[in-house]
Amino acid sequence: MRALFLLAASGALVGAPADRASCVNLSKLILPNTTITKAQFSAAGPNAPAPDHGLAPPKDPEVSDLPAFCRVLATIAPTSDSDIVVEIFLPISGWNGKFQAVGNSGWGIINYKAFNAALRRGYATATANTGHTGGGSASFALGHPEKLTDFAYRAVHEMTVTSKAIIANFYGSGPRYSYWNGCSTGGRQGLKEAQRFPADFDGIIAGAPANYQTHLHVWSVAVAQAVHKEPGSYIPPEKYPAIHKAALEACDALDGLKDGLIQDPTRCHFDPQVIECQGEDSPSCLTAPQVEAARKIYAAVKNSRTGAEIFPGMEPGSELGWAGLAGPKAASVATDTFTYIVYKDPNWDWHTLNPETDTELADKIDNGLIDAIDPNLKPFFSHKGKLIMYHGWSDQLIAPGNSVNYYESVVKKMGAASKAADEIRLFMVPGMAHCAGGEGPNTFDMVSAMEQWVEQGHAPERIIASHSQNGTVDRMRPLCPYPQVARYKGTGSIDDAANFSCAAP
Repeated sequence: MRALFLLAASGALVGAPADRASCVNLSKLILPNTTITKAQFSAAGPNAPAPDHGLAPPKDPEVSDLPAFCRVLATIAPTSDSDIVVEIFLPISGWNGKFQAVGNSGWGIINYKAFNAALRRGYATATANTGHTGGGSASFALGHPEKLTDFAYRAVHEMTVTSKAIIANFYGSGPRYSYWNGCSTGGRQGLKEAQRFPADFDGIIAGAPANYQTHLHVWSVAVAQAVHKEPGSYIPPEKYPAIHKAALEACDALDGLKDGLIQDPTRCHFDPQVIECQGEDSPSCLTAPQVEAARKIYAAVKNSRTGAEIFPGMEPGSELGWAGLAGPKAASVATDTFTYIVYKDPNWDWHTLNPETDTELADKIDNGLIDAIDPNLKPFFSHKGKLIMYHGWSDQLIAPGNSVNYYESVVKKMGAASKAADEIRLFMVPGMAHCAGGEGPNTFDMVSAMEQWVEQGHAPERIIASHSQNGTVDRMRPLCPYPQVARYKGTGSIDDAANFSCAAP
């Protein structure tokens, strides 16, 4: 109903041409609970958006090739305590007739690189501050339950409805297709949209989703506790390469190809005790307390009473990035859940976290607000929606097994993998870190794969990924729909994707 009202309320501008004047005229729109604070024409060239209205400045240095666009800023207030700031980029010419919403990271950090990339591809695109200023902390939630709801799901939905109405007014018609593209928090947001607002998007790309956020943050703090159990438990970063080397020596060749990557870490049974110091401590070995800490990093956190898994552990191959969670102190993105949402106490001490009781309490308080673990995506699929998930096997911030767990829960709900394959596909990426980077091929085009699936009915059978060094591509591999893996055909360069096929593990 709200979407229809938005279109009707602004119907006087439907059919207006996409030019500088029609851009400025968008400031006159009267929309429910919405104030248009800026409608500004930006000429082609270096158009770094100003960091106003609480939105962060762009972190994408490649802004020199942006096409001319109309930049719209709007503030949406569905409640008296809401402050959802939405930013929309509308191509002046060459609009592809489609809408791409871009997700956040952390507690609402703006991803301007993906935002700018969508504009370059001809998309009308939008992002939001998730309802508060700054995305590095959850302190906004203390005493502001409506702002927490905005962060959890409402800001994304309100942004989507408003953006579609503004697009219709600017171009004279709404988008033919609507897509979501996000990783980490953005992955969680995408899954939440599929679960709660199944008609918002035709295709959702959800990378490394933080969709089980309560359990993720319990595990994140547990990793910190493992390396701070006692002074000798801490593993200094200078030892990471030695652990990584040992993991590769144990598991690299399991797929029949020694290439510096662990193709399927779930088959790897690596014990860090193999590099336990036999004499003096050194960067090439681990002390006994450090071996114990490393084992805990690899292991899933479980409920000691029931044996139920709270959250899976790091995979072999992730060692070079352990400092993200196993550094000098617990990651604030995780501790903030307990500091500001669960205990509502700025003085809460992460050392006191109890994985069992605190998980139960966090689950009770969240009650499905932020967590996006509902496996029933049938309403989204009935809308002909398609879901692509991806996750790096070497992710150092969100254990990749979490994506496997959610994917398998959806498959189970659908009744069979064959049924689910027409609606959802998961791509696990060997050697890739959190959302990007890492030793494996980590650059790929999920957007084109999604477009072909939604618009042409061609489900992605393989997606080509590349790895670059100093700006030069040095390896290409196919990513395969889980549980398939890329298998070397036996001849040709191991850095050429053409020499690999997708096969059963």
